[in-house]
Amino acid sequence: MSEVIADPAEPVAVPPPPVPAPAETQAGAERPARPRPRASVALMVLATLATGYTLWAAQDLVLPVLLAIFFALVGNPILRLLQRLWVPRFVGAILILSLGMFATVQLGRQLVVPAAEWVRQVPGQVRDLAPKLRSLVKPVREANKAAENIARAAGGENTATPVQVVKTEVNDPYKALTSTPKLLTSVLAVLLLTFFFMVYGQSLQRNAIALLPGRQQKRLTVEILQSIEHEISRYVLTISIINVIFGLLFAGVLAYLQVPVDEALLWGTMAALLNFAPYVGPLIGIAIMLVMGFVAFHDPLHSLLPAGVYLLLHTLEGQLITPIILGRRMALSPLILILGLMVFGSMWGIIGLLLAVPLLVCVKLVLAKVEGMEGWARLLE
Repeated sequence: MSEVIADPAEPVAVPPPPVPAPAETQAGAERPARPRPRASVALMVLATLATGYTLWAAQDLVLPVLLAIFFALVGNPILRLLQRLWVPRFVGAILILSLGMFATVQLGRQLVVPAAEWVRQVPGQVRDLAPKLRSLVKPVREANKAAENIARAAGGENTATPVQVVKTEVNDPYKALTSTPKLLTSVLAVLLLTFFFMVYGQSLQRNAIALLPGRQQKRLTVEILQSIEHEISRYVLTISIINVIFGLLFAGVLAYLQVPVDEALLWGTMAALLNFAPYVGPLIGIAIMLVMGFVAFHDPLHSLLPAGVYLLLHTLEGQLITPIILGRRMALSPLILILGLMVFGSMWGIIGLLLAVPLLVCVKLVLAKVEGMEGWARLLE
């Protein structure tokens, strides 16, 4: 075979040197993970409905836990203050719970007598209230009667007989005997859970975080839990103090209007509790104050004073005091608030109305911390 000899004058093509791999590839780093597929809208709706049904069906188990967390969040700022004064966490939790139970018992003893008296006198008071209301709605009744006469003259008299529906209720004589132990058990469970959340809540968080596999997940979880613990504790304690002051001011105004002190304290406590449910609570309070005013006072204008004072104090608190103290960070959309109150109130009743706002604020804080969910957090504002 003949050999081919290259001409020395002709340049020889040299292959380019190999390009070194990037440092991440040399170190054996993994390729970036593919984005996880998002769940369909139908699947998310079904999951939401299933979660809501589970919360409703398991309310006997869920509500004591949520109430205990709520009370623990109220006591945590006070507990941290006691720890700065070298009071052990165990002793501080016992002290806070003891003071709370003592105040609740004393308040209940003051309220049980006027509440029972009002319940006993409601039928008679309603009969006395009827002439006052009849005089107030007399122009409206006359207008309705004139409209009925015009409609009857135009279309003929309607001779249809209205159908009356009679409802019957079977009273169970053993209902009180069966419900009282259940109520006492729930109260005891709330107290014990509150104590354990206050004492062992931090260690429970640390042990739960240690179960997470990645450092990034641990860091994010710590940020979320710390944000919830500090922000919700401050929010719940601040709202509770504002509502207590609101109730005391309202009770003081009622006492100034010559309402007996025990009854004024009863209505002030009711106003403080209703103020935990925005929009819905004040509407109920105004309606109750209208009835109370017409029952307690004879002058129609004087009868409107309790409802007017309640509306004025609530407007000052909701539009001026609370936004200044808490700022816009804890603000929620009125539409979201109404929907949340409807959902939680239909699931859990009065307790759901009490817990709706803290739960919505908690959801907002979690969404603000999770990457990619900031838009949903802004949607709640």
